[in-house]
Amino acid sequence: MDTEQPTERDRSSRPSDSEQPSEPRGVGERSRFALVSRTADWLPGGRTTLAVLVFLVFLLLLNTFVLRPFQIPSGSMEQGLRIGDRVLVNKLAYRFGAEPRRGDVVVFDGTGSFGDADYIKRVVGVGGDHVVCCDKEGSVQVNGRSVDESTFLYPGDRPSAVPFDVVVPDGRLFVLGDHRSDSSDSRDHLGSPGGGMVPVRAVIGRADWIVWPFSHATRLHRPDAYARVPAREVGGPTTGTGAHG
Repeated sequence: MDTEQPTERDRSSRPSDSEQPSEPRGVGERSRFALVSRTADWLPGGRTTLAVLVFLVFLLLLNTFVLRPFQIPSGSMEQGLRIGDRVLVNKLAYRFGAEPRRGDVVVFDGTGSFGDADYIKRVVGVGGDHVVCCDKEGSVQVNGRSVDESTFLYPGDRPSAVPFDVVVPDGRLFVLGDHRSDSSDSRDHLGSPGGGMVPVRAVIGRADWIVWPFSHATRLHRPDAYARVPAREVGGPTTGTGAHG
């Protein structure tokens, strides 16, 4: 018995796979809106409470991974950073292989080096640097090069009333406050465990902006004072730490 074979017309009249009925456009969006609506109905305060919670989660993630506000607690970084100023700390500045550079203003956890608190100071020496104060001109010297700190040093302050001569170990930082006569910094911890040097791993981030008060708001830039400092002192010490005075 002959069986009926589908003709070309029959085959062409059948819907192809791409023509099969699909989910109506907008169903997915409606489902998501329904989920938001059900969540809002479950919360006291409805959509307002949900919006507040979403905003708080966003702030938490921002504070944890990207930016952190920090209030200046003392006058150690005057006159650039004053008591009560709020700065934003860029927590991504030293991720992905980047490390602190001379001149950066950093916030770090002082546990094990300074004290059980967070501190804000300026990086003067990085790993391998030979930092001396003071040279015959009365300036801080890094790797044999005198540093002109006049653009950020507190007016009337000397670079340091306490002489020091240190070599910064790899993975650590030598930090000073801009208001040298009112700053407890690496100079004050030379005889402590770690020799006053801050581990790079303890750095929370770089202070990049003053955001409050608005009248004092500005972007913080790395000064040019360290631009000509060589990477390492030629013929100088290459390891260890020390101090005199």
